[in-house]
Amino acid sequence: MTVPAADPTPVIAIRGLHKSYGDLDVLKGIDVTALPGQVISLIGSSGSGKSTLLRCCNLLEDSQQGDIIFEGEPVRWKGTGLNRYPADKAQVVRIRTNLSMVFQSFNLWSHMTVLQNVMEAPLTVLKQNRDQVEARARALLDKVGIGDKADVYPAQMSGGQQQRAAIARALCMEPRALLFDEPTSALDPELEQEVVRVIKALAEEGRTMLIVTHDMRLAADVSDHAIFLHQGLIEEQGPPDAVFGAPQSARLKQFLRATEPA
Repeated sequence: MTVPAADPTPVIAIRGLHKSYGDLDVLKGIDVTALPGQVISLIGSSGSGKSTLLRCCNLLEDSQQGDIIFEGEPVRWKGTGLNRYPADKAQVVRIRTNLSMVFQSFNLWSHMTVLQNVMEAPLTVLKQNRDQVEARARALLDKVGIGDKADVYPAQMSGGQQQRAAIARALCMEPRALLFDEPTSALDPELEQEVVRVIKALAEEGRTMLIVTHDMRLAADVSDHAIFLHQGLIEEQGPPDAVFGAPQSARLKQFLRATEPA
């Protein structure tokens, strides 16, 4: 984990964010700041708004109120309330390419080899040189421990290998931050540890990351800051030693007891 420099511009700043699906309020005024090199874990029970917050951050979901600021640049909006949407498509593309997301379900293209999966976005979205992209992609596959799988298809790999390929794909965009949405929840415990080791290594490199996770050990080990969401609000937050070691709210205490290994 890296200690951010004094008073840096946040990579991501979320202020007063509200998100609704019709009459259902999922996020009810959330503030989150991710500084360069900071790892933030988002924890909470199902339905607390964790994944929705991540998707709003990456502009995969439209929020109804509040600000999303990427490296000092606010997202520009049109409309209000349920009719609010981003005003500048080019800005959305630019922000998304700098906030690479890793999903629970891998989302690899089945008709492409692993190497082709990793190379696709830099080639088609960023229009980068093919030789340079391929060299970077192969180095990243080596980095996550599956360099020997470059020419196989996702269906020929284990879930842990597929998720590591998805992480390499996200890294190949050279993003300013990585967003992980339950990166290990679809894996059995043995394969989960393959992915956890990669995430820990990224944290040690000083990567800016927001991690939605059910794995309290992972959250405690890699985070600089942990946020506990409950019913669309931040119930408690702080350094992981405090959040996991000395929780204050009754709801967080109950949640942590429920997530302890049997």
